[in-house]
Amino acid sequence: MPSAIELIVSGYVSLNDLRMQRRKQAMELKARTGFDWRTTIQQIEEDIIVIEAGLAQLDGAATT
Repeated sequence: MPSAIELIVSGYVSLNDLRMQRRKQAMELKARTGFDWRTTIQQIEEDIIVIEAGLAQLDGAATT
């Protein structure tokens, strides 16, 4: 059974990975032509904002 700190670190790493994945998806869709991807890109960018807010909370909790 993983310790609490291992679970916290794993979650933090997963959020970083998810943010990177979403950024990559947005870049790939912005490069595509022939279809209007604006709605999808907007949703991905909103996801990134939520992920970054979560990471900021984790960073703030780590410094206190």
